[in-house]
Amino acid sequence: MEADGSLTKGLSNHIEKPHVLAVDDNLTDLKLVEKLLKNSSCRVTTAENGLMALEYLGLTSDKQSSVDDNVDGLGSKVNLIITDYCMPGMTGYELLKKIKESSVMKNVPVVIMSSENTPTRINKCLEEGAHMFIPKPLKYSDVKKLRCQLMQWGS
Repeated sequence: MEADGSLTKGLSNHIEKPHVLAVDDNLTDLKLVEKLLKNSSCRVTTAENGLMALEYLGLTSDKQSSVDDNVDGLGSKVNLIITDYCMPGMTGYELLKKIKESSVMKNVPVVIMSSENTPTRINKCLEEGAHMFIPKPLKYSDVKKLRCQLMQWGS
């Protein structure tokens, strides 16, 4: 029943699609993440760096007025944030810390992706509050696992 998506299809009329904010400076990787998530019945918003993600979430003090995609301007409609670790300007780890410092966004699950899967990096992110660390490139099996986890995380 779950393998063919029939359960998801049956529930989709009653439950809104999860909204995922995907953050990656590599446009090829970002498009891959977006495609995989959309194929898994997620609504996806993309950002090319950490600052754009913070602006979208309404977590920058000087740019809050530019956030017009959210109903309340606070990003509360985002159910999951998936971000690359290595990005110029602001790393995924720094983005994670900013999100977890926010009283509004701290409960939103954050998943970190990286092609450099060193144990110290993974542990650092998990200790800071990341819900999961996924090796790049993202695969469909990773997205299926994320969808199951998202239901367990209560979003």
